[in-house]
Amino acid sequence: MQAVKWRLPGFSLCLLLATSPLVAQTIPAATLASLRDGGFVIVMRHANSPRETPDAATANADNAGRERQLDATGRRDASAMGAALKRLRIPFNEVLSSPTYRALETARLLDVGKAKPADQLSNEGMAAASQARAEWLREQVAHGTQAGGNRLLITHGPNISAAFPDYSAGMGEGDALVFDPRGKDGPVMVQRVKIGDWPDL
Repeated sequence: MQAVKWRLPGFSLCLLLATSPLVAQTIPAATLASLRDGGFVIVMRHANSPRETPDAATANADNAGRERQLDATGRRDASAMGAALKRLRIPFNEVLSSPTYRALETARLLDVGKAKPADQLSNEGMAAASQARAEWLREQVAHGTQAGGNRLLITHGPNISAAFPDYSAGMGEGDALVFDPRGKDGPVMVQRVKIGDWPDL
């Protein structure tokens, strides 16, 4: 098993991988059981969303600003992931989301808890994430959560790439990194999961 430590102000990030960090893996039964007990932080990229903004005919009724929104694939995948999380009995006691429409739409379709918008998770325009935003996201995976639940952070690709460059390459929309903030040397990234893998678990 390969161990990679990432030194950051205030803590070190320990990455444990059974195989390449770029390959999504099926979640082992033991990890699923741990997720049911809570205490993990899941950092997720919003579900599939076209780069083009919708016009009047295609915009969702509540998308008054005509921001980017999920397409049919994104809506299907987010709903299926949410149904799988419920079936697997994986609880959440906090959901933070980018305030962009596509991220909040992802949270709504997941339906695992009321999402609280956080400006630090935003990245409208898909610009390169600022250092401050990347540091904030890294710090979030070190925060514990209340007993009996997990934390879910829904954000954008550039933010994840800036915060976790060693193992975010090739992450698709809707993919997630699962962190355990209770590692001996700091948070441990225990799993990378594609959005389409959750229903098969």
